[in-house]
Amino acid sequence: MTEQYPDRMNPIDENLWLEETYGDASLNWVNQQNERTLADFDLAALDAAQANILEVYDSTDRIAMPAKHGDWYYNFWKDAEHPRGIWRRTTLESYLSADPAWELVLDIDALGQAEDKQWVFQGAEFLQPENRLALLRLSPDGGDAVVIREFDVEAKTFVEEGFVVPYAKSQSAWLNENTIYVATDSGDDSLTNSGYAREVRRWQRGTSLKDATTVHIVDKQHMTIGVYHDATPGFERTLILDKTDFFHGIWYVLAGDELVRIDVPDDANIDLHREWLTIETKSDWSPANDTYIAGSLLAIDFDAFMGGGRDFVTVFTPDARTSLQSSSWTRNHLILNLLRDVASQIVVATPGPSSWSNRNVEIPPLQTTSAWAVDDQDADSLWMVSTGFVQPTTLYLGDASQAAAPEVIKSTSPLFDAESYEVEQHFATSADGTRVPYFQVSTRGLMLDGSHPTLLTGYGGFQISRLPEYDASTGREWLENGGVYVVANIRGGGEYGPTWHTCALRENRHRAYEDFAAVARDLIDRGVTSAQHLGCMGGSNGGLLVGNMLTHYPDLFGAIVCTVPLLDMQRYVHLNAGASWIAEYGDPENPDDWAFIQTFSPYHNLREGVIYPPVHFYTATSDDRVGPAQARKMAARMQEREYPHVWFYENRQGGHAGSADNKERAQMRAMSLEFLRKHLR
Repeated sequence: MTEQYPDRMNPIDENLWLEETYGDASLNWVNQQNERTLADFDLAALDAAQANILEVYDSTDRIAMPAKHGDWYYNFWKDAEHPRGIWRRTTLESYLSADPAWELVLDIDALGQAEDKQWVFQGAEFLQPENRLALLRLSPDGGDAVVIREFDVEAKTFVEEGFVVPYAKSQSAWLNENTIYVATDSGDDSLTNSGYAREVRRWQRGTSLKDATTVHIVDKQHMTIGVYHDATPGFERTLILDKTDFFHGIWYVLAGDELVRIDVPDDANIDLHREWLTIETKSDWSPANDTYIAGSLLAIDFDAFMGGGRDFVTVFTPDARTSLQSSSWTRNHLILNLLRDVASQIVVATPGPSSWSNRNVEIPPLQTTSAWAVDDQDADSLWMVSTGFVQPTTLYLGDASQAAAPEVIKSTSPLFDAESYEVEQHFATSADGTRVPYFQVSTRGLMLDGSHPTLLTGYGGFQISRLPEYDASTGREWLENGGVYVVANIRGGGEYGPTWHTCALRENRHRAYEDFAAVARDLIDRGVTSAQHLGCMGGSNGGLLVGNMLTHYPDLFGAIVCTVPLLDMQRYVHLNAGASWIAEYGDPENPDDWAFIQTFSPYHNLREGVIYPPVHFYTATSDDRVGPAQARKMAARMQEREYPHVWFYENRQGGHAGSADNKERAQMRAMSLEFLRKHLR
């Protein structure tokens, strides 16, 4: 990485005015930029690409993934006829048929029209075990802030005089039919510095939210507070999480009005299921005489643990190549989703009288496969989904108590001709010698002459893994036009467990960027592509990633697409939810932290005399997580300094996703791929 940054200590920010999200001046600038950007496209080609991609997103051949609540299987569905979507349900018998009979529960487009709101459905939480009432989360613009409204799924209507939590970044949980827990903006200094709720209230039906009983309040410097209620008969429990930062928190169980701490490491993930407490360690832990390494999964009787017992069952122990990605309970079994060198493995773990037993589930090779419980209350059924870069998605139904392989029940038809393409896994060597895997999707028998337009993407943060998945929009608009598609599994992600993430935190952030650059160089060295034909794309933390490719490795890329990004790492803690990510990046208000943060803040690392590749920034006005200011300011600074080929587009709705419906999503994808196609060929 370059060691000289002549602008990075400059305290002057000429673009602070663009942080006014809905300011007249900033929106006028956005409108001008949008017009300028659209004028640079071949609109006929852009429209054709958008239509081709929208056909994928609106395809009725997609699998309608179900969520079981009571005897019903619910699904939220968007298509050309329902751009904002419909919430619907069916029975298992009907769902397993070739043509399920769906019963409409709520039409979001019709609701928005009736209420003159552009509602975006953000999910529902059911009252257990009756499953008749639900708390619906509705966003007016696709952002994280929502209105929560009580809904009767049998009457198919909102409950008159029911619970309504006003517009805010809120969390809720049912206690019983007449009581809910709420963590929301209730005024009176009720938010943390990250903009999330810092108090949980218990709210009785028929009373006002401001009069609800305060259960717990956390420090304003902490990230947020969470509340969860387990309604399993005989195991009813309410949990409170004081989330001190993005990766740490203190867990409590509510005993009457008293909070009793669950004495696990503050960076561990926990789950409660009937009598069992499971603990996923994120760092090495020695609670008694034994040490459990980071990435282990432990189980113990919850009451025994709370009584001081530490006689754990080790359900999973990672190794250098294998990591735990997730786990979920059926009624009697624990399903583990593992990765070994970014290849899926599924294990069913079963508690026994004296020990646990593990059984591998048969899964398709060379695909990403994940499994989870259909219902953790009264069945051992499991869903399993397999997908790959060139393999359409397949849904299976199995039984965790049976050795038989899960049965195929749904599969999607191919949406592009995949027979001509092959998937390969390669490994690049990073600057410190670390072996970094990446997937390459390309035409069979690719001629290694350095001529192929290649799209490299990655993420590298927050322990999020990038895995193979079927994306027909990339197939149709990139592969079928002669492109090569590459996904890099760089550090900062979770492909090899928590240590793969933690080794690229804060002052070690550069490792993620060195990994990505190593993959880029490996593609060039192998003859897959050349710098003039190599582009990269990333969003959110991935936008910060490609922003650093722009400022530190401009010679490796011919074009860059940067979406809903972080870019100004000096101001990020003051914008939207930025303060919640200090544990990932560091605190720029701390001079010691700023000393390393400034080295990966693209906004502060633009240099005179450097030829930067063409760059396209894409964001959304309604993004209330990262916010549009980051992309706005970076584009403005580059344009003011007269760097050529800097383009900016801002969608109005869609929140951090950048799009509120399939049409907007298709536009976003089409613009990105058309931009790369133009500059890489």
